[in-house]
Amino acid sequence: MTLIQAIILGIIQGLTEFLPVSSSAHLVITPYLLGWEFPADAAFVFDVLVQLGTLVAVIAYFWQDLFEIVRDFLICLWQRKPFLLPKARLGWYLIIATLPAVVAGLLVKDQVEQAFDSPTATAIFLLVTAFFLFIAERYGKRTKPLKTIVWLDSLVIGLFQVVSLFPGVSRSGSTITGGMLRSLDRPSAARFSFLMSVPAMLGAGVIAVIDLFDIPNFSTQVPSLVIGFLAAAVVGYLSIRWLLAYLAKRSLIVFAVYCVILSAVVLLMALIRG
Repeated sequence: MTLIQAIILGIIQGLTEFLPVSSSAHLVITPYLLGWEFPADAAFVFDVLVQLGTLVAVIAYFWQDLFEIVRDFLICLWQRKPFLLPKARLGWYLIIATLPAVVAGLLVKDQVEQAFDSPTATAIFLLVTAFFLFIAERYGKRTKPLKTIVWLDSLVIGLFQVVSLFPGVSRSGSTITGGMLRSLDRPSAARFSFLMSVPAMLGAGVIAVIDLFDIPNFSTQVPSLVIGFLAAAVVGYLSIRWLLAYLAKRSLIVFAVYCVILSAVVLLMALIRG
């Protein structure tokens, strides 16, 4: 992977991790459309490490929220009153929202890995993302702020995250949809979605770091990994800031339309290439 390729893919990861258009789809589709070919093991580790870049972005943006959640969570555990403070309760809700994807990831790991090898399957899953965004706008009441969230809301959002294990189904898109269908307003649904991305990306990043040592000629790939990481972190931070401002006044429909168009382009390309 060249430095230019790493920068382009890092920027794409930063943009699409938080915009509800599926970063995993774009990391599969972009090399396919541009004719780039990378060794499968190196591509997998690069993809997960640029996700660590977006993890840095979300931690940097929400550092005060995350600090207060961890602090109050530990204080309440120490006092043996785990749900006493609002931020401690939010911490429990984030754990509840994360568990379904952890369990599902262990059960369908092989199927998910196979889907990453298929641009066509990824394009079809993009239509699932578009469908989710359409139903969120059509049926979401969008009346509740984040402070009103309860455990059932977080569980439903977590179940929606399970579907995003497959490339093409946007993690942010599916979880924002789950939040909106539980009547959260758009910014609150997005905020909860971004906060719950922290444990998901952290877990994936740990696995990738372990896999690094199994890659032949790893040292030669360090520059590409570093530049991709940095590009994803910077662009990811800006994407979070922009999307939260956008969702305060505008709908998700434009992202749904984009997913449909991109899916159609990839499926057409696959048909042409045979």
